[in-house]
Amino acid sequence: MDNDLSIEKLFVFKFPTCTTNEDYALEIPIRIPYHGNVTEFAYRIMSSFKLPSYVETDLMDSLTENVGKWTQEYYDDRDDKLIDAAINGKLDVERIVKDWEKAYKTKTVEYAEPIGTTDEELFAAAYHRLVHSPSLEPILQAEHKYGKDVTEVIQIRDGEYEQLTQKQTDEMKLAVEALEAGSTEKSINEMAARHFEEQSLLQGHWGSRVDALKLEQRRQYRNWIMRLLEEQQTNMLPTPVESPMVPMPLAPELMSNNDSKTARNTSDMPQLEESFTIHLGSQMKQMHNIRILTGDVLDFCRTKNNGNMEPTPQRLQTALGLYSNDLCGLVLLSDNHLGSYSGITKELTSICQLTTEFHFPPIDEQLEKIKEDVKEAVAWRQTHHREGSDNQVKKSASSRSLQTGDVFISRHSNLAQVHVVFHMVVNDSLRSGDINSRCPAILGLRNILKTACVNDVTTITIPVLLVHEMTEDMTVAWCTKRAELVFKCVKGFMIEMASWGGAELKNLQFLVPKGMSEEVFGTLATMLPSIFRVSNPLVFKANGAPNTPKK
Repeated sequence: MDNDLSIEKLFVFKFPTCTTNEDYALEIPIRIPYHGNVTEFAYRIMSSFKLPSYVETDLMDSLTENVGKWTQEYYDDRDDKLIDAAINGKLDVERIVKDWEKAYKTKTVEYAEPIGTTDEELFAAAYHRLVHSPSLEPILQAEHKYGKDVTEVIQIRDGEYEQLTQKQTDEMKLAVEALEAGSTEKSINEMAARHFEEQSLLQGHWGSRVDALKLEQRRQYRNWIMRLLEEQQTNMLPTPVESPMVPMPLAPELMSNNDSKTARNTSDMPQLEESFTIHLGSQMKQMHNIRILTGDVLDFCRTKNNGNMEPTPQRLQTALGLYSNDLCGLVLLSDNHLGSYSGITKELTSICQLTTEFHFPPIDEQLEKIKEDVKEAVAWRQTHHREGSDNQVKKSASSRSLQTGDVFISRHSNLAQVHVVFHMVVNDSLRSGDINSRCPAILGLRNILKTACVNDVTTITIPVLLVHEMTEDMTVAWCTKRAELVFKCVKGFMIEMASWGGAELKNLQFLVPKGMSEEVFGTLATMLPSIFRVSNPLVFKANGAPNTPKK
């Protein structure tokens, strides 16, 4: 029962003392109904007020009698009021009935709503079964063809955007130059408004066209997958049926230039890398593959277009692991602006929108859903940190946006090597500030590893410097110190993972930003095995006596 529905009673207990003839009076307020243990409460009273032991029985009896009497009176009075309200028509019977109905459905299996397999679960099971059968190749080819169709339409859209922008820029430039020859500020403002309207109309036109194309592709693809599974189960076909491809007419100039444009836009994969195999754990040691490499973080998301109708090997691996317990994750450092309009989230969104998402909601829908969830999370944080004594904690909790170290997650099936993206919020302080193991970003990494461990993410890529780009102020000493901190903290988190349960982190990749010299990269690569080394070996002399090396 809530405190606002309870009443307060004053418990008075009197007992004689041994030294005087006067009675000692004890007054204690009690909230009724009292939900604690009366016997325990009596002993707490004796301990708090240092009462003599000879009053124990009388105190226990008096407290039990009064609490019981007050509780019965409270419920009798409450029930009388409810009965009177029901007789007078002041009671909302419909609300009470609905509350009871909801309670029965959520708490009692007998009255719960029957929950069957959803369409999403059926499709996931069908896809997982088919990709582990001879149908894998045509499925990947169908996805690749669908992706090429969407990419080509988007390239046409971008071309029209560029043409319109250039036309409007030239028009505005001429109007500004002719300002003294008759043009007015009013006419220029009207031109700017017309340009904005033209941009909005073009954006709306192409947005609707791309969305319609993706929805149609998603419908065709899902129907084909279910039909393919049905025919294989009934007819035991050795070869799968053809995929329902509907070619789209494209401009002749794009038919010959698409592959070259995509090839130019796709960054090369990292060149510098080192791999190690380590064993972590105190008793039951677990083997992990650790890799350090340089490159662009979005290279793990981009799908290379190899100029033909064959899907890339990365897509093969992604498809096989999509509905498995060996998922691939990526840590992406972003700002606290939840949206696809700025920063690295905008670049990721552009990559995701180049192809159709057949298994999960589109990236923009996922971000919108996360925005709504963040409101509840921020409200919870504000409620639970109001009593904090640290001013910095209070200031952080009072913010209505995400803070450094907060993480939100998006799911993907149309990226090159990633199923799950962990978006960790960071700010500019990580570029120049001196951080330690209690930094919110480091704690964010711990939360990411824990989430990955309990959700079957067995391969994860982490930016080792907690930045995605190199700058001039990142000296050799800065890079070495930052990498050492991340290495040691991640090692501790991995050892801690053994007690978390869930999946085992098999592959850990540390990503270094592009632009790092080979010398600095070599320093970090040399530091990695020395930090992740578990223990020193025992050195035996010729006579067989063990000699433990000094630490």
